[in-house]
Amino acid sequence: MNFGRTVFSQLIGFLPDREFRRCVAHYDGDIGLRGFSCWDQYLTMAFAQLTYRESLRDIEACLRSMRGKLYHMGFHGKVARSTLADANESRDWRIYADFAQVLIRIARPLYAHDPIGVDLDQSLYALDSTTIDLCLSLFPHGNIPTFIRITDGKVHDVNILDEILPEVGAFYIMDRGYIDFERLYVFTLCSAFFVVRTKENVLLQRRYSHPIDKTTGVRSDHTVILTAINSAMAYPDQLRRVSYHDAETDKRLKFLTNNFVLPALTIAQIYKSRWQVELFFKWIKQHLRIKAFYGTSDNAVKTQIWIAVSVYVLVAILRKRLGLEASLYQILQILSVTLFEKVPILQAFQTSDSETDLLQDGNQLILFDF
Repeated sequence: MNFGRTVFSQLIGFLPDREFRRCVAHYDGDIGLRGFSCWDQYLTMAFAQLTYRESLRDIEACLRSMRGKLYHMGFHGKVARSTLADANESRDWRIYADFAQVLIRIARPLYAHDPIGVDLDQSLYALDSTTIDLCLSLFPHGNIPTFIRITDGKVHDVNILDEILPEVGAFYIMDRGYIDFERLYVFTLCSAFFVVRTKENVLLQRRYSHPIDKTTGVRSDHTVILTAINSAMAYPDQLRRVSYHDAETDKRLKFLTNNFVLPALTIAQIYKSRWQVELFFKWIKQHLRIKAFYGTSDNAVKTQIWIAVSVYVLVAILRKRLGLEASLYQILQILSVTLFEKVPILQAFQTSDSETDLLQDGNQLILFDF
């Protein structure tokens, strides 16, 4: 069925094009345009992302060299660096942000049953943030995100809590940057749970000590109250503090939570599951491969980031739909060198054992080079 179609064309075939048109129409993205539509812009930026292009001139030269194949790959407009630059500067970045969210909604159920390292019936949400510099590479790894916000670097991490409506019974895992007791109390009032790594300067008074099994790594399990006046006013209820020694990192970790039911070890395991989202952001910095932004305006930067995120999620969807065993890193590497091949897309991933081992070695080098 795919004979004669490029791998790029087959990959793009996994996109819900009707949903894309809805996103474009919502922001009047194609009104008054001639020759280079929002779809052309998206395909061009997706190609640049998948093949690690480093400049507008680079994108233009590569696509022009494949001029005879572009129409059959979905391109209808002429690709020129000036046209692409104008599109990135002027077309509303929210078109691509909304489309990325559409893909996230498609991808999340596909990964819903992937193991997270802790046996828990409730929903589990991990919060993290990353700083994106112009010289850094970007690309996610791990489970599919539910909620992504791109903000000015001056916005403090904790402010993102104001945008979250806590889900009853769900767990929210956070690092120390999210400690704000007034905001954390909102989770308690909404009957949601949080596990947050505490700071040394948080003043607490122990009320009760609970039995522990030190062979599990748990060092203490206390019911506490906040003693600093402002903190106690912001969070008047009791809290639970769990101290845990992580043998893998040889670190002593202390958590605060408003859940008094789960075993202390489970609380620690819930927090450790958050490290998957840290891997997500580390993969963002390592592999989104934005070595230089194609534009400097806020609109151009956000357009590029959101299209890159959507490409990642598209590849994640492809991985599940085709039942591929390869990691996302491996799939991206294979796609980067096979996009113009006219072979069934599954055939592109049928690498020899030695090639697969090589890719895995490369993946390990990346994962351990943090």
